[in-house]
Amino acid sequence: MQNILLTGTAGFIGSNFVPYFLEKYPEYTLINLDLLTYAGNLDNLQECVNNPRYKFIKGDICNRELVEFIFNEYNIEGVIHFAAESHVDNSIKNPGVFVQTNVNGTFTLIDVAYKHWMDKPFHYKDSYAETATASTKLRSDNDRHCEERSNLLPRFHHISTDEVYGTLGEKGFFTESTPYAPNSPYSASKASSDMIVRAYQETYGLNTVITNCSNNYGPKQHDEKLIPTIIRKALAGDSIPIYGDGKNIRDWLYVLDHCKGIDLVYHTGKTGEVYNIGGRNERTNLQIVDKICTLLDEKVPHADKSYKELITFVQDRAGHDRRYAIDATKLENELGWRADENFDTGIIKTIEWYLKKYE
Repeated sequence: MQNILLTGTAGFIGSNFVPYFLEKYPEYTLINLDLLTYAGNLDNLQECVNNPRYKFIKGDICNRELVEFIFNEYNIEGVIHFAAESHVDNSIKNPGVFVQTNVNGTFTLIDVAYKHWMDKPFHYKDSYAETATASTKLRSDNDRHCEERSNLLPRFHHISTDEVYGTLGEKGFFTESTPYAPNSPYSASKASSDMIVRAYQETYGLNTVITNCSNNYGPKQHDEKLIPTIIRKALAGDSIPIYGDGKNIRDWLYVLDHCKGIDLVYHTGKTGEVYNIGGRNERTNLQIVDKICTLLDEKVPHADKSYKELITFVQDRAGHDRRYAIDATKLENELGWRADENFDTGIIKTIEWYLKKYE
């Protein structure tokens, strides 16, 4: 039995990941550390509370004393780090919270992980020391060496975002080699946390992987996000706000497909590598709202009007990136990942979940 520390899994992506992971891997016990800020909700994990291999701890990833206690108490041998402040609008209003959680919190976690695993009386310490002192060889013979290390050492998996890459023009895609160019305090804080994780791999030989995902959608997403907002506002008969001209483009990824990608990278990704996870489902915000309103017109029609009549355009937000699109070729070719859902199938599942929620 191996204990894995998960952070922030009372939120959207993590709360979809936990039940999936528990069911698939009976050899793991999952320790969930979550501060339960406005975006975290334990109701999202009701199906897990009676599972003896799941334990919830309320706390802050910035609390070093608590993180050290968890590592020592539960002999943590892996970390999958979801916890983050993630709403761009909130980062514009209050960037300090994002720096504290996303940058300082990530540093606290990875530093405690490194020192805990280095202090172990068995092979971890010797293996890390060997890797750190042979860093040149590690980089020159990366594939073979990292495959060996990924099976020997505890792993730190950092969940990040495509927003660290900035914005795209009408053509092209983000790849793992795209230079970072974050445009909001949120994306800047995530880019900073990515660099911290990278530095611990390069400097100390820590067994790390990073995944950068495109926009997720699906069950359990917080009401503040675009797709839940459209559904909620439409069902309430309220105006549906769309920023600017509505032509900003995002690549949409169904949340369970993202969870499967995280699983694959955590278990088989090469140490020190970055993997982009994207759905190959580019849509403008206008296309998103039009699709959702069309489906709602079919499933829960108004007597005298279409939900599309509720669409309103509001002032664009500052630093609103025009287009994101991820090239997931590396993950597909090297690890064999494929998205099971396209947007047309995934959005139907999403709407059906929210219709049950709002019954």
